[in-house]
Amino acid sequence: MRTVTAYVSALDLFSIGIGPSSSHTVGPMRAARVFAEDLVATGRLSEVVRIRCSLFGSLGSTGLGHGTPDAVLAGLTGLRPETCDPAQVRAAWSGLTPGATLTLLGGHSIAINANDVRFEPRTRLPGHPNALTLTAWASDSAADAAPLLEETFYSIGGGFIRRGTERSSAQTRITQPLPYDSSAELIGLCDTNDLSICEVARRNEEAIHGVAALNAGLDAIWEAMHSCVDAGLNATGILPGGLKVKRRARAVRMRLEEYDDQPLRDRDTSTEWLHAFALAVNEENAAGGRVVTAPTNGAAGIIPAVGHYYLRFVPGADAAGIRRYLLTAVAIGSLVKANASISGAEGGCQAEVGAACAMASGALCAVLGGTPRQVENAAEIAMEHHLGLTCDPVGGLVQVPCIERNAIAASTAVSAARLALHGDGTHLVSLDTVIETMRQTGLDMMTKYKETSEGGLAVNVIEC
Repeated sequence: MRTVTAYVSALDLFSIGIGPSSSHTVGPMRAARVFAEDLVATGRLSEVVRIRCSLFGSLGSTGLGHGTPDAVLAGLTGLRPETCDPAQVRAAWSGLTPGATLTLLGGHSIAINANDVRFEPRTRLPGHPNALTLTAWASDSAADAAPLLEETFYSIGGGFIRRGTERSSAQTRITQPLPYDSSAELIGLCDTNDLSICEVARRNEEAIHGVAALNAGLDAIWEAMHSCVDAGLNATGILPGGLKVKRRARAVRMRLEEYDDQPLRDRDTSTEWLHAFALAVNEENAAGGRVVTAPTNGAAGIIPAVGHYYLRFVPGADAAGIRRYLLTAVAIGSLVKANASISGAEGGCQAEVGAACAMASGALCAVLGGTPRQVENAAEIAMEHHLGLTCDPVGGLVQVPCIERNAIAASTAVSAARLALHGDGTHLVSLDTVIETMRQTGLDMMTKYKETSEGGLAVNVIEC
């Protein structure tokens, strides 16, 4: 066995959490909980009088619209994104009243007010564009006094966090029986061992979790994805945040069901259903509901939508196929995360929607019978045609253009998979090359196009 940086377990990359953002909501909540745990570990929790949080870079720019302050306070109380009631998070900060108190993890209560979360969008720390510093003091007035504890965290995408003193996220280093750091190595393992990409991923996952825990985990992930789609297809109303965006998934579902029930139909509705599935997830995410990071919240609709497309429209599709689908997707997503980024604040939306599209496309190709080379080709096609995609959310909200973007990317994923199946896997541009190109493009992209709401649609759409 060898320890590599590429592989991320499916049970980490597909993380059950809450909306609207994995990097701006889920990650900061986890960081705040870790800070609270560290306070307990120091034995000085009872001395804490005030805690303040500074949000830097992209967290400072769009954190308000992404619910970051609410998430930070919820994390300090000990809530976890994977198990909390989303309603407990939504007003943790925004609903503060004069004289409010916050009961920290460990049971100690302190005074809290809205100014204890500070926005510093123009300050970008060197470790990552998504940075937050939490500071605890034993005095409410001695601003110059040494803090009891101060820690900086980076929310590096997909809900993953890294302490300021760490060079990499702990979840990214896993000992594998079939290790690989590139798609070329992955294809080589498939050839040498006569395995599919899914089978390589399964052997690595089973070495980490065991067969029973892995299967149970994959099934729980899919159930959460399915529940999110179902909730979105049945919800009505206006999304929060002030843009007055109407939910559309339910209306689309109802029209499609009415049409599909007609005895004489003259069109295939599979693509329209695909769009409805993706809209449903991203509307739930925008509302702060329960979603699965896949690999992020902003791109959470693509993999569930294509998975539902597979189950509904592919003959012979079953639960075992969904497990293969998820395992193939994580094998691809691991490569993107390790060798480029899945963070919109770091690489633009190409890093989020582009990554999710590549994962879904390769995974669909696999369950449609594609060879490892066809799967790699499908992922490459999907990623290639998202290169340069900016992240410019209007109003700092994960709504426009994010919701529709997931629907269109789901269509791209299916098209790329179908296109790859018409070839033998031979192609000019490799997945490794397109991932590296995405990384370089993200570095070259101007900061205002990387989840700051300071460029693109965010400054050209009138909010009303």
